[in-house]
Amino acid sequence: MEPKKIDERLSVSPQIHVADVPTLKAQGYRAIICNRPDGEGPDQESFEAIAAAAKAEGLEARYLPVTSGMVRDEDAQAFGQVLKELPGPVLAYCRTGTRSATLWSLSEAQRQPLPQILAATKAAGYDMNGVARRIANGGKTPTDVGDARFEIVIVGAGSAGIAVASSLKARNGDLEIAIIDPADIHYYQPGWTMVGGGIFEAQETAKTMGSLIPHGVRWIKGAVAAFEPKDNAVILDGCRVVKYGRLIVCPGLKLDWNKVEGLVETLGRNGVTSNYRYDLAPYTWQLVKELQRGRAIFTQPPMPIKCAGAPQKAMYLSADTWNRRGVLKDIDIHFCNAGGVLFGVKDYVPALMEYIEKYDAKLDFFHNLIAVDGPAKTATFEVRKPDTEPTTVTMDFEMMHVCPPQTAPDFIRVSPLADAAGWVDVDQVTLRHKTYDNIWSLGDVMNAPNAKTAAAARKQAPVVAENIMADIASRSPVAQYDGYGSCPLTVERGKIVLAEFGYGGALKPTFPKFLLDGTKPTRLAWLLKERILPPIYWKAMLRGKEWMAKPERIHASAGDPKAGQ
Repeated sequence: MEPKKIDERLSVSPQIHVADVPTLKAQGYRAIICNRPDGEGPDQESFEAIAAAAKAEGLEARYLPVTSGMVRDEDAQAFGQVLKELPGPVLAYCRTGTRSATLWSLSEAQRQPLPQILAATKAAGYDMNGVARRIANGGKTPTDVGDARFEIVIVGAGSAGIAVASSLKARNGDLEIAIIDPADIHYYQPGWTMVGGGIFEAQETAKTMGSLIPHGVRWIKGAVAAFEPKDNAVILDGCRVVKYGRLIVCPGLKLDWNKVEGLVETLGRNGVTSNYRYDLAPYTWQLVKELQRGRAIFTQPPMPIKCAGAPQKAMYLSADTWNRRGVLKDIDIHFCNAGGVLFGVKDYVPALMEYIEKYDAKLDFFHNLIAVDGPAKTATFEVRKPDTEPTTVTMDFEMMHVCPPQTAPDFIRVSPLADAAGWVDVDQVTLRHKTYDNIWSLGDVMNAPNAKTAAAARKQAPVVAENIMADIASRSPVAQYDGYGSCPLTVERGKIVLAEFGYGGALKPTFPKFLLDGTKPTRLAWLLKERILPPIYWKAMLRGKEWMAKPERIHASAGDPKAGQ
């Protein structure tokens, strides 16, 4: 840890540790500012620990956390105010020091000329050219004039983003559309359960992003930092501003691995795995093949999560493999679910319970994973049963498959687009934002009460496309979403319980019951999952071919308050 001097009053540095605090005191520092949120990475000590060490040395400490890539105008103002209040010299730190240097640059924008600020930060080893526009604008994000403008801007190039872009292009090839996403690779995430079960190879589930962006759609390879809906603007990292006529928000979920103590450090080793990551799904299969005896734990966090059946799908496929190998009797299977039911739609529970009994799996309801000790191979759960005081339980294991806690991404949760819980606030029928008429959302990040699955996005994309085309034509919404979601529950190799349902748990079967009864395990449903759905995803859904996904026409009185106008 070597502080980099910005000016006489402030130095910045990467992450510091408790052991560094006496050295900082000896170097003459009188105060510390932490700009890194707790739990951001496994390399950091908590601010509480740093603050305690600072107090012991007679230093002041302030916590001003800023999410990476999301230095807001108000964060810079707060930093400047704290810097005024603290005795100097002050050390500010984050992961690399860049956030702290950025906060100083913006907070000084009204007091120093731009060249002087850039020179000071460059001398310390930090290039602030990426936020030069903001500095020149007095530390404020300029959204009156954009770096680019499009008729339609889509945030997120996952299944929802590419599907809706293709659906729009299929309706009007002349639309000026841009997709914003920093990723190089696009993943078919529903395939990762099959990778973890030894059915698919991991590489079958990945393609380059560039090969999937629809023809004629501009790909802006960058991360979103903030939204300014009053100015029809999206702000990217580095303060680039993209203006829009209409905005579609579908960036997917944030997997919050750091919320479980010790989990990040042990993922991919010590028998701890997850099918929720491309690089870990093959490790799941390795563990399943190698396990001969002992306890296998499968966890499910509190809702909402993407594909609510995925945690138990991993359990069923693993148990089936052990059963076929003749070792199931020596393996103690536990399904530790933070919720109180096996599956949220009761019609599918009887079939699933038959497999729970077949595999002799224990259902530990109201068990939420809070800590993992990988080397010791122990997992700690908070148990919150109704009408009882919370307790903790620690279980040992030989193998553990973890489904991580999940939230909306940080830049969504703090935005004007979010509801009180942090999800994009939409009308559940039209998927149009409740406050901003020119914004829509689909996929995992919006707050409609549907299952967060790729199958849901497949049905939502045409609804959003139809309603945007109607809006362009100055008409009210014409298409409605009924909450459809699908969860093919892989109960054994070769059989699937095909759960298809909409709002309120209403069954929404695609096929007649005589052909495929989704409430029972069938080989036809397995064939659909293994052979048919992957090519439908790559060659139909992502290309705007809405096979069996044509949107239902809206009733004049339903959903959007403008309907019927």
